[in-house]
Amino acid sequence: EFIFNIYKIIYMIMRFIIVCLEKEVVVLERNCLLLSPLLSCSFSWGFPDNSCVFGNHTFAVFEGLSDWGETLCAASPNPTTVVTAGTSTVVCVWDVTVDKDKLNGMKLRQPLYGHTDSVTCLAVSDVHNVLVSGSHDLTCILWDMEELSYITQLTGHTASISSLAINDLTGEIASCAGPHLYLWNMKGQLLSHSHSSCGPLPDVLSIAFTQRHEWDPRNVIITGGADGIIRIWKTEYTRTQLPGPPEEPVSPGQDRTERDGNGTSGKMGIFI
Repeated sequence: EFIFNIYKIIYMIMRFIIVCLEKEVVVLERNCLLLSPLLSCSFSWGFPDNSCVFGNHTFAVFEGLSDWGETLCAASPNPTTVVTAGTSTVVCVWDVTVDKDKLNGMKLRQPLYGHTDSVTCLAVSDVHNVLVSGSHDLTCILWDMEELSYITQLTGHTASISSLAINDLTGEIASCAGPHLYLWNMKGQLLSHSHSSCGPLPDVLSIAFTQRHEWDPRNVIITGGADGIIRIWKTEYTRTQLPGPPEEPVSPGQDRTERDGNGTSGKMGIFI
């Protein structure tokens, strides 16, 4: 079962999305989302006229997608919400109208401003109510999907953001910029970045987490590179003692973990 899940992720990395149902497999092409559980409804973008398509029918969109520049990416946390972004630098959250399992249209709920260059990728988690956007401005922005507000910015990338993923089990966020892979927590703190003993790596184009159980050590990160190679990464956690004064006896009623809470630091390494 675990190997089968790995293959599903690999197919997704190769620019196709594989949705495995109980009795069938649904394959979606590039620039297409399946608005699950409305399996007959898909959302497509990237057309020359900047229109969007639901299934085989094109809808007139409030203010039009063309008003927000060319759409480069989209995401959907649930069947009634679609998020789009692109050359306008604005992230747009849309309400999708559903009637008898058919989509009738879209209405702009909220534009989110923060990037200074084209938005290249999106990742959204309905479990954690967060949205992450990546941009040519070398940053990612973490948004609150419930309040539709800015949370924090992920900085320190050395190239444009090419791909994003959110782990629904742990809340970890992975971002890819050039050949580098970065891992963050929900507070916007950098946990680690990629290390390789194999020499220079090609640019990373896509990324995904395997998600069995939070405690399962077999969970890995899978990336697809510009050289056509799929790479599997593992994470290792270490705990180190920070410099500080000599340890003192714990006084009655004092929790050692409370007193030493600032004396240790968790670190994560990502290795190919």
